[in-house]
Amino acid sequence: MRAIVCERRGPVESLDLVVRNVPEPEAQPGEVLIDVEVCGVCRTDLHVLEGDLPVAKNPVTPGHQVIGTRRDTGERVGVPWLYSSCQSCRWCRDGKENLCDAPRFTGYHVDGGYAEVIVADPAFIYPVPDALPSERAAPLLCAGVIGYRAYIRSAAAPGSRLGLYGFGASAHIVIQVARHFGCEVFVMTRGEGHRQLARSLGAAWV
Repeated sequence: MRAIVCERRGPVESLDLVVRNVPEPEAQPGEVLIDVEVCGVCRTDLHVLEGDLPVAKNPVTPGHQVIGTRRDTGERVGVPWLYSSCQSCRWCRDGKENLCDAPRFTGYHVDGGYAEVIVADPAFIYPVPDALPSERAAPLLCAGVIGYRAYIRSAAAPGSRLGLYGFGASAHIVIQVARHFGCEVFVMTRGEGHRQLARSLGAAWV
C-alpha cells in the first residue's frame, strides 16, 4: 500500500516526506483495519514531524483526522488522535481518557492516516453519518472533539454567555455549537482574520 513516511525530524520545509510502498498493516487482537478515504491536516502533525514532541515511533506515518471504512463491518468511521488509553488509571476510571497516564496516539505511537490502510482500536473510533461529506467530517476528529469537550465541560446552558479565548480550529467549531443552542458568545483573539470570522459566525462581541 502507499503511505507517507517520516524518518527524521526537523523544520517541515526541510523534510523529505515521501510516498512509499509499504506492507499493509495487520490487525492484532483488539484492533480493526480501516480503509482510509480522507485524512485532515492538524498542527499536531507538524509538532510530530518537527520533533517538538519526543520521538515515539520511527519511521512514522502521521495523520489523525481519519475518515474511512471498517473492513470487518463496512461501517464508515472516524479515527481521532487518541488511539487508546489504559482504561485503568484514575483519569480513565473517571471518564477522562484524554488525561490518561499511558495514552497512545494515532500518527504518533501508531502509524496514522496518511496511508491507504491503518489499524485502529474499535473502542476509540466513531461512526460517521453518510450524509456528512468526508472532507468536512475529518476536522471534527480533532478540533471538533477538543472543542465539543471544552463546550460540555463549560456547562454552558442554552441562552447563557460563553467566552472563547483564542479563535482557531476548535473555537470556530465551538461557536457554531454554542450559537445553535442560543448562547451569547464573546471572543478574545488577536488576529484580524480570526476576528472577522468570529463576527461572521455570530459572536456578540469580539
